[in-house]
Amino acid sequence: MPKLDLSALIAEAGGRHRTATEFVEATLRTGILTGRLRAGTPLRQEDLAASFGVSRMPIREALRQLEAQALLDFVPHKGAVVTEISAADAADIYAIRLALEPAVLERSIPHLTETDFERAGDLIAEMDGEEDPGRMGELNRRFHMTLYGAAGRPKLVALTESYLASFDRYLRFQLAAKGRAHLSQEDHREMLVAAKQGDAKRAIAILRRHLSAAADNIAAFFARQE
Repeated sequence: MPKLDLSALIAEAGGRHRTATEFVEATLRTGILTGRLRAGTPLRQEDLAASFGVSRMPIREALRQLEAQALLDFVPHKGAVVTEISAADAADIYAIRLALEPAVLERSIPHLTETDFERAGDLIAEMDGEEDPGRMGELNRRFHMTLYGAAGRPKLVALTESYLASFDRYLRFQLAAKGRAHLSQEDHREMLVAAKQGDAKRAIAILRRHLSAAADNIAAFFARQE
């Protein structure tokens, strides 16, 4: 396998970063999000340290941050590799979510309690102040499941949660690519208000809009890469 050549990416990144870790993380993130570092590309610590002219410590920390953003995976016997995600897989996950989540939300709303509403509101507030992509994915999943959890259909709820967990890596990827503005907290707030009012029809309409917009965003991202 030819040696990974990062010289052009490093030159373009310049010296505007405060720490070596920030420089490495930002340079590799740009390479991944622009498609110049393709899915499956191995990112070996020793090669990266040599390319960037730094020790392995900032390399390890930068790779950890990129893993939290779902931009790379750690594979046994290979180490870090650029994550394998695709437009087709993302479209499948969104199609499944659009089929499952409105159904479970409709069943859940009549049985939600004030405690559920308070918990959902607290999770929105936590997301407002959260910077870590991995934690953001967890909070997003917990918010949705708080509104779905009273559906009275344990297998349906469990299936819905499993696809939300599958979606987590795409959420983290999109946050890395587009920033926090991608996660529509306004939709979350409107959905919660509708649920509190017992207006399942409106809550479902907001949920569908929320999921459709996210699906369009990720499809557009992959189209730009191609």
